[in-house]
Formats: sequence, structure tokens, C-alpha cells
Amino acid sequence: MDEINNLIILYDYYGNLLTSSQQNYFVEYYFNNLSLSEISENLNVSRNAVHKQLRVACDKLLEYEEKLKFLDKTNKLRALVLKEADEKLRNSMLEILDN
Repeated sequence: MDEINNLIILYDYYGNLLTSSQQNYFVEYYFNNLSLSEISENLNVSRNAVHKQLRVACDKLLEYEEKLKFLDKTNKLRALVLKEADEKLRNSMLEILDN
């Protein structure tokens, strides 16, 4: 479950860097909870093609994070912000991080 959640979070960061078909497969599988067979039927492609494109998309998301580390940096910043004693300042910084 953690792996799926991590991929979904990475999609929020890097999804626009995927091709439109990879985005479509990812959304159908991870957000709309369709099976590989359902996606293949809907898009008139083989189940294997769907599986391959999903794997490529997931690998790309992981590669982007490995190189750019946006999620890692955001998590580190969030941890620092949460230590801020001034509640108003802390909330303002969290709002920036969440947008």
C-alpha cells in the first residue's frame, strides 16, 4: 500500500512529465481503480501493452524523484516547518508547501 501511495504522490509532482497515454493509463489504474483488462478493453489495446506502459510510467516517476528529489525536499521542509513555534508563521509556511 505504501508503494501505491508513494507512486500517487510522485504522480502529483511529476505526472505532467509523462506522455498523455502514460498519464491516461496511470489515472485509469491508480485513480479509477480499473483492472489491466478493463483498461485494455476500453482503449482497444492488449493487456500486456497496458501493463508495459504502466511499468514505464512508474519507473519514470521513480527516476524523476531520484534525480530531482522534490518529494524528499518537500518532506524535509515540512518537518522543519512543523518545528516552528509561531503558529501563524507555521500555518503560512504549510500553506505554501501545500500549494
